[in-house]
Amino acid sequence: MSTKNINIAIVGLGFGAEFIPIYQKHPNASMYAICQRSPEKLKEIGDAFGIEKRYTDYQKLLNDPEVHAVHINTPPQNHAEQAIAALRAGKHVACTVPMATSVEDCRRIVEAVNETGLTYMMMETVVYSREFLFIRELYEKGELGKIQFLRGSHQQEMAGWPGYWEGMPPMHYATHCVSPVLALPRADAEYVSCFGSGRISDNLIPKYGSPFAIETCHIKLRDSDLSAEVTRSLFNTARQYRESFDVYGSEKSFEWTLVEHEDSVIHSGESPEKVKIPDYAHLLPEEIRSFTTGGVYDGEDNTHLSFIQGSGHGGSHPHLVHEFVRAVVEGRSPYPNAKQSANITCVGILAHESAMDQGEKKHLPDFTFSA
Repeated sequence: MSTKNINIAIVGLGFGAEFIPIYQKHPNASMYAICQRSPEKLKEIGDAFGIEKRYTDYQKLLNDPEVHAVHINTPPQNHAEQAIAALRAGKHVACTVPMATSVEDCRRIVEAVNETGLTYMMMETVVYSREFLFIRELYEKGELGKIQFLRGSHQQEMAGWPGYWEGMPPMHYATHCVSPVLALPRADAEYVSCFGSGRISDNLIPKYGSPFAIETCHIKLRDSDLSAEVTRSLFNTARQYRESFDVYGSEKSFEWTLVEHEDSVIHSGESPEKVKIPDYAHLLPEEIRSFTTGGVYDGEDNTHLSFIQGSGHGGSHPHLVHEFVRAVVEGRSPYPNAKQSANITCVGILAHESAMDQGEKKHLPDFTFSA
């Protein structure tokens, strides 16, 4: 393995702080700088993790020639502008989900990657969770047989989250359920049709103009006989937090557990069998393997809500870091790269447009296709 190191700057220190110790221990990364608008938060995190290089101004961070790559963990509405600015400044980009909040901004990021030749990776947790890695292993061994259908769901109550989440259309934050149904067959979505259902509280509707409590989308995969279905809810729907992924094959099928901490199920023919999902730390450098099960990075009373609600995001964080760092070091494309990230993200954006148009079919733009 190459011993080359890249200097990482983390932007946004809420959820972003969860990644600091992973970069600090990764053999090909140097946790070089952090960026946060709040001086108090910047000092708190910088002192806690011993990071000397600190910025309250994002542009000043981008002007630092020692920064090789940025990992963006800011609110969704900032992702596109910050990613494009970083690429234009010559920095590789890892960005938390979603890639952007409009199809046009996804296009702009893809164009910036094409023009600069730099690395972009959307840091989608589900496709590096131990559950997905387990299913992928079954598929690659041929145990599932031919994939016949895929289903994903992400149900979450976001009351009490920062105000910009209030009333957000469910499919605008759909990458956690869209990504696995595209990642397993390594396919692109070709078109979508989506319906909204139910109604959220009247006080939540005006910000985005979206009334739906739940949105359910069918996805046609490009150059494939497969389709997939994804369901998403954010407010006013009673359900324990669940990010799930089911796959139905000709030989075996996998269904995600209905209740957190219970076992998932594999069906062989008509015979179901509960299954314990193994950890996949062995796929990682030894220095960061403990982070697949560590669970808490910055204190039991100070862990980010997304990490708690998502059950540690399936141990995905060190896998994400490793994929991004190695892609940069090796000069290869990560998964998901810019086009794949755009395809995943635009599924949700166009799905909501479809729901507002009574299920009208919406085609994914050509710039989101891998080939």
